[in-house]
Amino acid sequence: MTVDLKDLGPGDIDWLVDQHAWLYARDEGFDDSFPVLVRQILEDFARDHDPACEKSFIAWDGDQRLGSIFCVREDDETAKLRLFLLVPEARGRGLGRTLLEACMGFARDKGYRRMALWTHQSHRAACALYEKSGWRLVRSEPKVSFGTEVVEQGYEVDL
Repeated sequence: MTVDLKDLGPGDIDWLVDQHAWLYARDEGFDDSFPVLVRQILEDFARDHDPACEKSFIAWDGDQRLGSIFCVREDDETAKLRLFLLVPEARGRGLGRTLLEACMGFARDKGYRRMALWTHQSHRAACALYEKSGWRLVRSEPKVSFGTEVVEQGYEVDL
């Protein structure tokens, strides 16, 4: 597998919304409110992001998209990791680590001192990857989100 990491480009928003909708409905039971949120996040990023301190990484193998990760500014010292996704056929091959390292490296290079993210406890592989990469769990609370019960978690890492 030869992977290229590219910036958000034509067709990526629709593809990411579709992938998030399908995977999260299948794996988590999320309702139709979730892809609405994903589209809003992506459209806001495409319209308003500052390329000097924010970046998208879309993983491609030839003409096939495999996943994504985004680094966005939370404040002067904190970057937020968003929209980390791998299609099922790309999992277990080290691509998640590659995307995470690219995102964290970008944040470090741009002078951020820390990164933060929110996820769900059910994303066990991603949470294990975060912990192996130095992230620490700072918050965990049960909630009802997107029509289903979840345990929402927050992670942080010093850069």
